[in-house]
Amino acid sequence: MVNYNFNISEIKRQFKPIASAIISRDGTLLAGDLPAGITAETFTIMCATMMGAAVTAHSELRIGQPKIIRITSDNNEVMMVGAGRKAMIVMVLPKGSDTEEISRKIGAIVDQMGD
Repeated sequence: MVNYNFNISEIKRQFKPIASAIISRDGTLLAGDLPAGITAETFTIMCATMMGAAVTAHSELRIGQPKIIRITSDNNEVMMVGAGRKAMIVMVLPKGSDTEEISRKIGAIVDQMGD
């Protein structure tokens, strides 16, 4: 059985996100470190919806499954990383974070989570 709380602790330690969550592909929060005042249910469902849309678009184009979605705003960046068929990792990072390095390193956590 996967210890999602351990994975969130590792994400927080390694990447120092403003917020992070591991959610199921249907939007259920499996573990998270979200700021006070955030409606977790809304946040997770919207993230799952975006990943689902990306999966559908990739499927239509027959280009494989999306691995990472990056959304940038003025001061932050959201990274959504597929973690097998059942889960995904979401991190909110300060703009200017080394997202390429994070993309390389997050694979170890995804691998540890299994499928």
